[in-house]
Amino acid sequence: MTKSVLLAGESWTSMSTHIKGFDQFPTVTYQNGATLFLDIFKGSGYAITHMPSHEAQETFPSTLDGLLAYDAIILSDIGANTLLLHPDTWVKSQRTPNRLKLLREYVEAGRGLMMIGGYLSFQGINGSARFRNTPVEEVLPVTCLPYDDRVEVPEGFTPKVVASHPLVEGLGTQWPHLLGYNEVQLKAGATLIATVPETGHPLLVAGTHGRGRTLAWTSDMSSHWLPPDFSAWDGNARLWTNCLDWLTSDEK
Repeated sequence: MTKSVLLAGESWTSMSTHIKGFDQFPTVTYQNGATLFLDIFKGSGYAITHMPSHEAQETFPSTLDGLLAYDAIILSDIGANTLLLHPDTWVKSQRTPNRLKLLREYVEAGRGLMMIGGYLSFQGINGSARFRNTPVEEVLPVTCLPYDDRVEVPEGFTPKVVASHPLVEGLGTQWPHLLGYNEVQLKAGATLIATVPETGHPLLVAGTHGRGRTLAWTSDMSSHWLPPDFSAWDGNARLWTNCLDWLTSDEK
C-alpha cells in the first residue's frame, strides 16, 4: 500500500541587483532544494507531496483531518512564522487555526513528524526559524537553542554512527562529509543515532510523543550543508527511505 508523505519547505526565491556602470537591473530566481529527494521516491511505495515554502503559508493543512491525510510530515528549511501566519491572519487580521498546535495533535494521534535542518529549521539563522518553545519543539526528540543555532563546518565533518537502529540499517559507518548543521540539545528518553564527532552534537535523533514517532536530522537535504558527494552516495537514498519506513511503521 502506498503511503502519503507531505514535505513542506525546501524552496526559496532570491533577488539580485546587477550593476553595470551607470545602469542596473534586478533578477529573481526560484530554487527547489527538494528535487533530488523527490527523485529518490519516484515509483516507490511513498507518494511525496512537495509543498514549497511560498505555498505552505496558505495551503498547509489548517485542520487535523487535513493533516491526517498524510502518514508522515517533513518540515525542511521552513520557519514557524510561515505556518503561524496564514494570509487571513497576516493580511486580514482574522483568527486562524494554530498549525503548530495541530502538528502536535497530529503526532499524538499516531503519525510521524520529521524536521530536517537548514537556515530556517529548528531555531535557524539569527534565531528566525523560531521553533523554540513551540508545540512542534514539544514533540521533537530535541530542543532548540534560544539563538542562532547554525554551525558552519567548511572543512567538512564525517558523521559518526553511535547506535544500532533501523534508521541506519545498511549504511555502514563510513559516510560522506557534511558542511554544517543546526545545534540542538538531546531530550531525555530520545535515541541518539548519529553525531558530529568533534562536538558530539546530535545529527540524527529518534523519539516518540503520544502515539506517534518523531525524527530530527540536523543537517540539510540539499546544498549547501549537504554536498554533491553525499547526494551521490548510495546510502543517501537508503537513509531517507529508512527514515520514512520508521516514521510510518505500524509498530508503535
